[in-house]
Amino acid sequence: MQMKNVSLGIAPIAWTNDDMPDLGGENTFEQCVSEMALAGFTGCEVGNKYPADRAALKRALDLRGLTICNRWFSSFLVTRPFGEVAAEFEAQLDFLSYLGARVIGASEQSFSVQGTGKAVFDEKPVLDDAQWDLLCNGLNKLGEIAVKRGMKLTFHHHMGTVVQTETEIDRLMAGTDPALVHLLFDSGHLSFAGIDPVKVLQKHVNRVAHVHLKDIRPDVVARVKAEHLSFLQAVRLGAFTVPGDGCVDFAPLFAILEAAGYEGWFVVEAEQDPAIANPFEYALKARKYIREVAGL
Repeated sequence: MQMKNVSLGIAPIAWTNDDMPDLGGENTFEQCVSEMALAGFTGCEVGNKYPADRAALKRALDLRGLTICNRWFSSFLVTRPFGEVAAEFEAQLDFLSYLGARVIGASEQSFSVQGTGKAVFDEKPVLDDAQWDLLCNGLNKLGEIAVKRGMKLTFHHHMGTVVQTETEIDRLMAGTDPALVHLLFDSGHLSFAGIDPVKVLQKHVNRVAHVHLKDIRPDVVARVKAEHLSFLQAVRLGAFTVPGDGCVDFAPLFAILEAAGYEGWFVVEAEQDPAIANPFEYALKARKYIREVAGL
């Protein structure tokens, strides 16, 4: 591949899990970022053990040749006043901008069952037309705020949320301004949901401004669906893994992104139990696979 403007990052969620802090509770921030750099990555997202002091965080990352490329932002555009959401959003933009990031990844958490014990397939929330208007209009307004700061708002479709299915992704893309709202493409969440990631990427590649490279173990996903399990149970059972260790074929995804002239980050993200799936070992496995398949 000739993707000269693509950088490789990795998410800290393999070391320490934000939703379930007991997963990786023994792992330190210093271990996490040191192993990221040692595995050959140059960027990362923000985890729950990262220093809140942005200057201290930047010093630690600079020592290891790492930069922050994105941070999860929980939006509640459907259920909270816009001004409240916007204030939190601007604070995150300040933090990210200081650290050199140019992207923020929002996920609408109104009615989300992502962090609950509810069945991720059976009890997924669904918006009505008025709620869709609130979401799309709110995202456009947040996107405008981001643009004024020299940042890009990307939207993260996610299991257990109001934007999980292909139809919901299509509606979000149709209902938002392409200049203001971009897509955070996640191969793992699409595959988990039973959606062909190639089809979605072909449709929306020109809206993609951030990429999560995530694989799945289909036998675990099948069990989650059959037994009506929650998203958190799915993670504990090992539904997700790194590229090359599951069933997702990344070669056509890389080809589509290359043909579209994608510029930005590829971020390996695979939340697993680090006591079972050693984060450093899996980071090395992912880096090797990306080198072999994408030539990066």
